[in-house]
Amino acid sequence: MDIVTNSLVLLAAVVLSAGLGRAPGLAMPRPLVQIALGAAIAAVAPLGFTLNPDVFFLLFLPPLLFLDGWRIPKAGLRRDRGTIVALAFGLVFFTVFGLGVFVHAILPAVPLSVAFALAAAVSPTDPVAVTAIAQRVPVPPRLLAILEGEALLNDASGLVAMRFAVAAAMTDPVSLSRAGLGFLWLVVGGLGIGFCLTWAVVGLKNQVSRRLGEEADAQILISLLLPFGAYLIADRIGASAILAAVAAGLAMSRAEQSGKALPLTRIRRAAVWTTIGFAANGVMFVLLGEQLPELVENASATMRSLDHRSPIWLLVYVIAIGIALTALRFLWVWASLRLVLFRARNGLGAAHVPGLRLVAATALAGVRGAVTLAGILTLPLSDATGAPFPGRNLVVLIAAGLILMSLIAASVGLPLLLRGLALPAAAEDEGEAAARLAAARDAIAAVIRTRDGHASVEGGPGFHTAAAEPVLSFYERRIAGLTAGIPGASDHVSRLEHAFWLAAIRAERRTIYECARAGRLSDSLARQMVRELDLVELRLADSDDLNRPGIAGGRLS
Repeated sequence: MDIVTNSLVLLAAVVLSAGLGRAPGLAMPRPLVQIALGAAIAAVAPLGFTLNPDVFFLLFLPPLLFLDGWRIPKAGLRRDRGTIVALAFGLVFFTVFGLGVFVHAILPAVPLSVAFALAAAVSPTDPVAVTAIAQRVPVPPRLLAILEGEALLNDASGLVAMRFAVAAAMTDPVSLSRAGLGFLWLVVGGLGIGFCLTWAVVGLKNQVSRRLGEEADAQILISLLLPFGAYLIADRIGASAILAAVAAGLAMSRAEQSGKALPLTRIRRAAVWTTIGFAANGVMFVLLGEQLPELVENASATMRSLDHRSPIWLLVYVIAIGIALTALRFLWVWASLRLVLFRARNGLGAAHVPGLRLVAATALAGVRGAVTLAGILTLPLSDATGAPFPGRNLVVLIAAGLILMSLIAASVGLPLLLRGLALPAAAEDEGEAAARLAAARDAIAAVIRTRDGHASVEGGPGFHTAAAEPVLSFYERRIAGLTAGIPGASDHVSRLEHAFWLAAIRAERRTIYECARAGRLSDSLARQMVRELDLVELRLADSDDLNRPGIAGGRLS
């Protein structure tokens, strides 16, 4: 019962943090509130959690990485792919090498391989923490998209690098050629498992749904099982389980744009996954706060056993390593933004270069969070000989301190740096009007095809023309700019008019998905527009008229 009670306490703290984070007088991002609540729990009634690294990794990372891959804006990835790749891969390896050497230099008692593991664990950034800060600070949309893209990819690269560092700490060093081949297999195998499993499961699911009908709850459960299945299969064959979970999310995003799921499934599934993401991230930050006192105590004991220094030096080391981490990121961001993002030339041939405020904001926005915590807590408890893993308590506390330091620095510094700062507009930010216009035209075409194709059914051509007229009028007014928003179908219209509304809504949805797949519309905006249409379709489906047999029951859809 203890594990059940403790889990309920953690979830209750996450719920409480949602209310406290919105309090008018509390200018703190939600992750900091959750850490504070965890520390309060530890002070009043410690939960006494013993975190098994393997179980912790399996429980939290697959769904979080899957959700990142599913919801990452693909248009942003394509547009700023050079900058994102430079940050997600180049910066990770630059950080692992530079920070690892720095940590070993100031803490010689920490083996170099363990220092590299710490650097790899703190190299991934956390989009959830940045988003929490962005709720209070107006982060430019394009900068936020770059940070989200970086966070998706560097989760995988950072954690894979950490696995290599841990393997080096546990065993004899391997040759560069073997390491290179191993890394290639990790990447190719992990991505292949994630994509292939998702496409196979989605394809089979669609076949079953086509023959037997779709059960929304079963579809949601399938999406919940997918990241764990991809993770476990990849782990079993020695590929990267982390990349498998990310690839499964990316494939799920693409499959979602096929539009084959029912509106009810999409709405319920989005709600379930939003709740899971909120709960998993929140629990991890509350756990961090709850574990802090024990981490400080264990790290202090390690400090005394290593070099007999006062525990106050722990704070000095965290600050020094945090400054070094930010400096490395600043240097890399300055170089990558200068060489990639602003290389586009204007008509006069003058190249735009980033200002120091933009570089500093991008560097400071690299907040560490849930993935860093999950990664560092997966360090083994013992090495290959059964002895305690060297410096584990110390590096876990340093990683926790760096999470706190990055959150506080971003909360204080970003409002100052981002005031009045703007990036070049994103192309898809201007695509909503064009997408809605194209969707309206396709809706009109679908209504006309439906009207002409069924003019001989129930009432003749005049009856169908009259029923289609309100639908056609709405979309014609939208094209003319006289009305906007979602279809205004009423619950008190005829069955036949409902059928025309359904035909128009489904045509709109297909067009929106086509625009998203072509990169003319951002994924987040397309998801929002499809949700609007799904809600209207559900309202139509719930109408009493649609419960009676006839054209609106499905023959026209």
